[in-house]
Amino acid sequence: MKWEGNRESDHVEDRRDGDRSSGRGGLGGRSLGIGSIAIALVASYFFGVNPMTVLDLLSGGAPMPQTQQMESRKPPPDDMMAKFVSTVLADTEDVWKNVFAQSGATYKEPSLVLFRGATQTACGQGQAAMGPFYCPADQKIYIDLDFYETLKTRLGAPGDFAQAYVIAHEVGHHVQNLLGISAKMDRARGRASQSELNALSVRMELQADCFAGVWANHAQAARQLLEQGDVEEAMNAAEQIGDDALQRSNGGAVVPDSFTHGTSLQRQRWFQIGLKNGSVKGCDTFSARQL
Repeated sequence: MKWEGNRESDHVEDRRDGDRSSGRGGLGGRSLGIGSIAIALVASYFFGVNPMTVLDLLSGGAPMPQTQQMESRKPPPDDMMAKFVSTVLADTEDVWKNVFAQSGATYKEPSLVLFRGATQTACGQGQAAMGPFYCPADQKIYIDLDFYETLKTRLGAPGDFAQAYVIAHEVGHHVQNLLGISAKMDRARGRASQSELNALSVRMELQADCFAGVWANHAQAARQLLEQGDVEEAMNAAEQIGDDALQRSNGGAVVPDSFTHGTSLQRQRWFQIGLKNGSVKGCDTFSARQL
């Protein structure tokens, strides 16, 4: 992936030296026990469930406000991994600004927060074990960069473009938030069964994969970002983090009704759709008969 020397984003917050979160389960002032947090982390690691969603449901579904201001700064200039994610974020900004402008809309950039261990968010307390996640309440993406070592060694998905795919997927959730798709999902929670919610979640996640492909399409057309093997890295990452692959890797049975992100093949397919067409409309997973 040709990223070195490209523009870096101004929307990266580095909390790795300033986080003072205790990590003891205090979520936005709520009293959730360690058991609830454990449920969320297991759901995140092995079933692909967004842990912030799990904690939200366990706490009654009400918003969990940020209770303290974390100390943030710009990443040090010699931190190559921080430079990498900042450059990827900047590239998503350039792509989505243009895509939104073509439809007469304005793109509002998300912030990317680097943290270590735990940090407070407007969605509750984020923990490194959750993996990268997007919080719509503050429009920020959170990542502990140690996750990339997990992606490489535990999940078997090495490579810089696999790492970029992770960022682009979370930016895809931000795009859904801006387009009002996330709000529709939230309204459905009170009317749908758990299995129906899981099915909707799959379509949400596959659309974020497709939006990641849309980014790659436009970035390649504008800046020839891709190198040989990059697409294969992203496809391998999509394969390794499919719900079926994660359930098998945990030694359990594959339970389709519990899927929340989609199978490996589905995640690969929708990334490819976005990569091939570069079209937001082409990423309408909610109307698609075949996932």
